[in-house]
Amino acid sequence: MQQPPPYACAPPGPGGPPPPAAMVSKVDLTISCEGLKDLDVFSKSDPICVVYSLEGNRRREIGRTERISDSLNPKFQKQITVDYRFEEVQKLGFYVFDIDDGNNDINKADFLGKCDCNLGQIVSAGNFKQPLSHDGRNFGSIAIQAQEQGGIQKSIKMTLRGVKLDKKDFFGKSDPFLEFHRQLLDGSYALAHRTEVIKNTLNPKWKPMKINTRRLCDNNPDTVIKVQCHDWDSDGTHDLIGEFYTTLAEFEQIRPGKTFEVENPKKKGKRGYRNSGEIVVEQISVEREYTFLEYIQGGCLLNFVVGIDFTGSNGDPRDPSSLHYLGGSSPNQYTQAITAVGNVIQDYDSDQMYPAFGFGARLPPTWQVSHQFSLNGNPQDPNCQGIPGILGAYHQCINSVQLYGPTNASPIIGNVAKMAREALHQQQAKDYYILLLITDGILTDMDQTIHMIIEASELPMSIIIIGVGNADFDDMERLDGDDEVLSIGTRKAKRDIVQFVPFRDFKNATPARLAACVLDELPGQVSDYFNSKGMEPPGDIPQAEPPPSYYRSTSMSMSSRRGSIASQTGYQPSRQGSIASQQGFMASRQGSVVSRSANSRLI
Repeated sequence: MQQPPPYACAPPGPGGPPPPAAMVSKVDLTISCEGLKDLDVFSKSDPICVVYSLEGNRRREIGRTERISDSLNPKFQKQITVDYRFEEVQKLGFYVFDIDDGNNDINKADFLGKCDCNLGQIVSAGNFKQPLSHDGRNFGSIAIQAQEQGGIQKSIKMTLRGVKLDKKDFFGKSDPFLEFHRQLLDGSYALAHRTEVIKNTLNPKWKPMKINTRRLCDNNPDTVIKVQCHDWDSDGTHDLIGEFYTTLAEFEQIRPGKTFEVENPKKKGKRGYRNSGEIVVEQISVEREYTFLEYIQGGCLLNFVVGIDFTGSNGDPRDPSSLHYLGGSSPNQYTQAITAVGNVIQDYDSDQMYPAFGFGARLPPTWQVSHQFSLNGNPQDPNCQGIPGILGAYHQCINSVQLYGPTNASPIIGNVAKMAREALHQQQAKDYYILLLITDGILTDMDQTIHMIIEASELPMSIIIIGVGNADFDDMERLDGDDEVLSIGTRKAKRDIVQFVPFRDFKNATPARLAACVLDELPGQVSDYFNSKGMEPPGDIPQAEPPPSYYRSTSMSMSSRRGSIASQTGYQPSRQGSIASQQGFMASRQGSVVSRSANSRLI
């Protein structure tokens, strides 16, 4: 089986590789305040809250609530929508003003107080509450709740096969693969999913597939889904065998054995033409899935663990050329890596206590080599308080141990795997472990490490490996299963849990760029793991709103919403069910947009 050509990736730019195309969620923030300062003489304050994105010393307004008259305990109705990116530290400022001007001009308003925080703190807290400060004093408090847009998320799991597909190759049969496209508001289509290629057959059976409904149709049961069957060609000029149209509403109703006829638009209408084959649904289920944010808001904690390489190849810490040298004008690469990743993760762990270990050093007083020791010197309790606590323990440890070797990472991976295995007994998605492993060279125990990673792939944990220095890290790329599943002998990893990057690729980039690269896969790893185990969030999560495209105009009948499928120009009703016209479908979509705009103005 061969995959169709992947999309081209942008080449690395100056200062390192480009940031990854990370998952972005829309989050609605609901704001309320209590105990505001009363600055009006004959009435109470008239508060408004302005939300800013804080970027260095600059403020950029994201949005503002409505003004509420005569209230010291306002509950704002207008929500502020922001883009949420897990892999970034997104600093926000909530500034509350007393507005007496009818034009809501904050330049003429009295300042009541502010709260600066990270978006990660808000989404992980459930109900985030902090004091409002002004000139070093507190004046009331602000409460912020985050709710993810997009509605309840589902996934379609199905196995499909083709029957008597058209022969497209001159010297052989066809090399079929499927593409699923979702219809956009302007009537065009965007690719949502592509299967593997099955070589030289007219009766292919594709591997079981799983498609997220948010990506497939924005969770809208009526969005038209176009499924195309192509014949793969090595030069990229794939031939269309045929296509059919469906919706999520139909997918939720069909049962195994359902048949879709694929028709080629160029052949339709020709004498004697019936179809270009059939696609048969062998197995199908539509299941509820929780998003990463739903797990976090439901109480799942991300447990951060650090492992640091103390082998002799790092160089004498007293030498300025050493990777562990602490006396330079800028932090060393170990410090930068811990800070970049830790600053993001810390918003998702309520107690801020992080186990931190070293490996490959001789320890006093016996000076025996240890492949796992606590940075804080306490083998019974390796926890450090916050990121500063990890860095403090690391800096102290550098001056008390002797760098030695070899570079064995499997003991630390095994120890974190033990923690993750104990978390499985909870039978809920309460804990997920993230190991940050920083090393200056190739692992001496590579085979043992691979065995440990394969074992850990069945547990709630992920591993981030950052290679510091100028060593040849080609063998380390093997651990990152982006291109092929990690395996050794007959053993294969259940999933990809490792992200490896060389620090030198980000030497001239910002720490935020490094964090974005190593953390962009983590939300998917967390949600995919818990969903695959059928594990729900441990607590309540905010009730999600329907996606914007789900709102329908009042003129659209309920019958047209159930199982209707929009046709293309000239597309005749299928033999499987009713199909609504393309114009009628687009009219209902436009009606929903108008309805949304009206609602926004009311708020």
